[in-house]
Amino acid sequence: MAITMTPAAADRVRSFLVNRGKGLGLRLGLRTSGCSGMAYVIEFVDTLNDDDEIYTIDDVNIIIDAKSFIYLQGIELDFVKEGLNEGFQFNNPNAKGECGCGESFTV
Repeated sequence: MAITMTPAAADRVRSFLVNRGKGLGLRLGLRTSGCSGMAYVIEFVDTLNDDDEIYTIDDVNIIIDAKSFIYLQGIELDFVKEGLNEGFQFNNPNAKGECGCGESFTV
């Protein structure tokens, strides 16, 4: 399954990288956290790790390490604005459930 990104997410990442002035792309990963077990990690990437894979979508590089990719196959990264709130949204077909606050998920 492919990694996808909506045009809104690609535009937002592109603008972050331009404002930052450097970076190879955006890392999408996971960490153990929350009451459901896993939480998403987003961070800028300046250097690649040995196990990183690069997915280029709309001229934006999404970098995912091999360990996280197992749980992120098929994910769609979106950027949504709802009233005064805005942020990235993860549409992950591997997620079987989320905690009540939406901070973490389980597979």
